[in-house]
Formats: sequence, structure tokens, C-alpha cells
Amino acid sequence: MNDPSLIEYPVRDFIEKLASADPEPGGGSAAALTASMAAALVTMVANLTLGKEKYAKVEHRVSRIKASSEALRSRLDELVILDAHAYGTVIMATQLPAGTQAARAERARWIQEALIDAVQVPHQVAEAALDVARLSLEIVKIGNHHAVSDAGMAAVLAHAAAQSAALNVKINLASIKDKKFKLRIWSDTMGILKEMADLEHQVLSVTYEKL
Repeated sequence: MNDPSLIEYPVRDFIEKLASADPEPGGGSAAALTASMAAALVTMVANLTLGKEKYAKVEHRVSRIKASSEALRSRLDELVILDAHAYGTVIMATQLPAGTQAARAERARWIQEALIDAVQVPHQVAEAALDVARLSLEIVKIGNHHAVSDAGMAAVLAHAAAQSAALNVKINLASIKDKKFKLRIWSDTMGILKEMADLEHQVLSVTYEKL
């Protein structure tokens, strides 16, 4: 399924679709949506900070954070759709005819290409979630004190999204034959998770100090 309206579903409809036996959307789309919500929380804290005299000195920085979080949210909304499409492409590739040796070779080639895409999309979700967490660390320090818990929540959701995306990366890597690709992507994914865990710890430490 490559449904461009997927991100426009009412929340209840999206959840029902996620709960159905239809494999699309699945965990990857849920991870992207979770990271998008984290970015939205960063934007919300920025909006609650901008225009207030108390935070006039950081207005420029907050405006930059807001612009970055909105760009990330837009990208993550795209990834909600792209992940569903990537998984659908894998399914279609496995259903290609395999009656002859040539057909089997062609089918295997298409499956490998589809699997690589199915790895790259959640990897991009993890990367974007990490960027959201970086923004949450900035905004929790300088944003509106009354919205500090929302900045903390952004980091928690971003971490959950990255961990979820990493699971999708890992399961699809298992069927990929390109060893160099597998090593590079997984090493990078683990680096993202390590930095993410540190960022979440920092954000929550600041959050609880301010609450």
C-alpha cells in the first residue's frame, strides 16, 4: 500500500488500521508517527515561548528550533507513508513468479532491493528521531518553564521511536546478503541509539530539575 492519505487519517482510523490484520501500516509507520509527535511537542514548547517578554533574549534560538522541528515533522510524516510502501514492495517482490531459474534470479534481485529500501526507511526514521531529541535538549533548557514536561516527553517519544525503528532495521537486515551494507547500517543504527539514550537522560535530568 502506498496510501498518500495515510498521514491524513483520523487518529482513531489510523489506530484501527494499525490493529488490523493488514500488515500495512505496521511498526515502522508507528515509529515515524511517534517521532512526528515528538517533533510536534518541541514545536509546541517553542510556540509557548515565542513572543513572551521573559524569553526575549532566546527568541532567535527558539525560532530556529521551531523551524527545525517543523521540518522534521514534515519529513517524518512522509516516512509514515514511505515505510508502509517499503514493506508493501517487499511483499510484492516475494510474490513474483519463480518458475524458471531466470525468474528466480530476478525475483531474488527484486527482493534484495526491496529489503534494502525497507531498511533505509526506518534508519531514516531513527536519524530524524535523533534530531528531534537534540532539539528537545535545546528547548528544555531555554523554553517556557511551564512547558518543560512537554519538552521531556518529546525526548521520551523520540527515544521510543528510534528504538522501534531500530527493530525494523534489524529484522530486515537479517535477510540482506550484502554484508558491507549490513555492517554499515547496523553500526550507524547502534550509534544513533547510544546517543539517543544519552540525550534522553540529559533532557529528563533537566526536566525533573525544573518541575
